[in-house]
Amino acid sequence: MYTWETMDKTLDYIEEHLAEEIRNETLAGIAGLSLFYYQRLFKRLVRKTVQEYIKLRRLARAAEDLKDIKRKILDTALDYGFSDHANFTRAFRETYQITPEEYRKTQPMLNTFDRPQLSMNYIMADENVPLIADGIVLEIQRQVLHQPEPYLGLEKAVSIAGQVPAGESTGIDVPGELWREFHEKKTGAEDVINGGIELGMSHSASFETGTFLYFAGGRAVNAEAGRNGMVKRLLPAGEYIVCRIEAESFVELVTTALNQANRYLFEIWLKNRRIVTEPFSAEKYYKDVAECPCMEIWVKERGI
Repeated sequence: MYTWETMDKTLDYIEEHLAEEIRNETLAGIAGLSLFYYQRLFKRLVRKTVQEYIKLRRLARAAEDLKDIKRKILDTALDYGFSDHANFTRAFRETYQITPEEYRKTQPMLNTFDRPQLSMNYIMADENVPLIADGIVLEIQRQVLHQPEPYLGLEKAVSIAGQVPAGESTGIDVPGELWREFHEKKTGAEDVINGGIELGMSHSASFETGTFLYFAGGRAVNAEAGRNGMVKRLLPAGEYIVCRIEAESFVELVTTALNQANRYLFEIWLKNRRIVTEPFSAEKYYKDVAECPCMEIWVKERGI
């Protein structure tokens, strides 16, 4: 058994016992490692200390439970090992920059810390060969876009530190909130927007301001812009590396599956092949595919 497999068992244990006390010694015993070595290996693979990771996963689960307005916030806090309301509020605000009460009132989309899929760090998929890992189907291929594709939508500056790395940064999910606003504004604009194909595009990063521009929109049927404050953006023609993702549900697709695929593509697959990409990426969503929720990440190799 590989070391990451023993570590994966402890991640499973954590997920199953988030409402209970979890001791580092118990996890080290499950992994069959000394406490010292287990803690070092855990931080190396997960990039958080054991107890910090447990806290972030508890807060992620608590955020879901807070949507049930019939339950007291204190009950949710106690369910996930927080001693009182004040400690829970402090941890929640430090992680998401919003209090549990504020979150319950407005329910903004949040970036929560995902459970990592360690197996994906050690599997190198060939081009055009599907990779199946933990319920996610992922395939990387090269495609040529002969004509630029027009999209109409909304655009906003987003903090780089608040969104990267995907699945690990915590706080308000600004792109997610932009998508929510777009879906509200596109109602009644079916004559200019094809709702079956949507595009999220990250571009124009500025390291001086620490931001990038994020665009959320739908495929333009008519190239006009300006309706409901929408702007026009093009997916440029050219050669792309495309990572196609499938998941069991659309919600899983655009959250954990997208985060896992982004990490795999940028931190494992491209790095292993020493491929440098342009400071641009696009997420293309296919809303009308009945067989299985799917989307694609599009990037351009620098110099192509």
